[in-house]
Amino acid sequence: MSYQILAINPGSTSTKIALYEEERSLLAVTLRHTTEELSRFGDVIEQLDWRRSLILDTLRKEGFRLDALSAVIGRGGLIRPVPGGVYEVNSRMRYDLRNAQMRHACNLGGLLAAQIAHMAKTKAYIADPPVVDEIEDCARITGMPMCTRKPIFHALNHRAIARMHCQKAGRAYEESNLIVAHMGGGISIAAHRQGRIVDVNNALDGDGPFAPDRAGSLPSSELIKICFSGQYTREELLRFISSKGGLVAYLGTNSVAEVMERIAQGDRRSQKMLDAMCYNIAKQIGAMAAALCGRVDGILLTGGIAFNRPVVEYIERSCSFIAPVSVYPGENELESLAINALNVLRGIETPKVYA
Repeated sequence: MSYQILAINPGSTSTKIALYEEERSLLAVTLRHTTEELSRFGDVIEQLDWRRSLILDTLRKEGFRLDALSAVIGRGGLIRPVPGGVYEVNSRMRYDLRNAQMRHACNLGGLLAAQIAHMAKTKAYIADPPVVDEIEDCARITGMPMCTRKPIFHALNHRAIARMHCQKAGRAYEESNLIVAHMGGGISIAAHRQGRIVDVNNALDGDGPFAPDRAGSLPSSELIKICFSGQYTREELLRFISSKGGLVAYLGTNSVAEVMERIAQGDRRSQKMLDAMCYNIAKQIGAMAAALCGRVDGILLTGGIAFNRPVVEYIERSCSFIAPVSVYPGENELESLAINALNVLRGIETPKVYA
């Protein structure tokens, strides 16, 4: 009997689902959510029952039965920091997802998986949540004891792309040193040392290169002056950090494709800002090379921005002296989730306990 797996990836304005039979995709659907629909809910957790109903309605219309599922796996949320791997969703995790200090749609992933798995009489999992924390102590310490560096990044896609690359190269991930750059609305760049992510920037709220809609690292004294200038509220400044900074702040768009169109029409300001973002990405890759003591087997570029050839070429020119650059455009999160669940079902991987 083959295994059937439902993978769920909730985002801020969509819920992506995919049904797999072993490695074969049977169904992939993106359920779009309008601003009007979302405005009915005061908090993202309040969307749980509504999103679950949308998923169940979609499966029903496609003729899939819940009792045929072998496992359900959801995108990981902003729970307490954990090592990488697959985790079975338990009561402690469900509590932490509902009461997470940071509100984000990814917190719904494990909750949706748990509810649908309960209906299907099977188990629910998450894999490599954004709070995977394997970084070295020296990467955690800053110059201010009250400001400890913490990783929040695209851990699922990072590790999946790294493993895929190693499989193609015929080498073990656990024996490789890699730099992975996930380039999307946020940009995270990590040093993978023999199966562990030993250093990475916080891509969610203010660290590393600036991104299409995130400010990245900032000059500290200038930021403090702005905070006490009286011109901005606390909420406005937090939005600059996490959703209104980067290309949005300079160019009014978070679409690199749109920026590329403006450049093609002769917009020099757009070219300048895109070059600055690429420069900062390349500089962060260089920092991760130092974290690996220069012993780097490959640099992997992934995420939606990796579809833009001029961005890739800029990074290749700047970083190919460190190691060969390989490009894996887009996000493979649903496939990655399904593969993680399949590894558990096949006994290749033992799920960890969230405690």
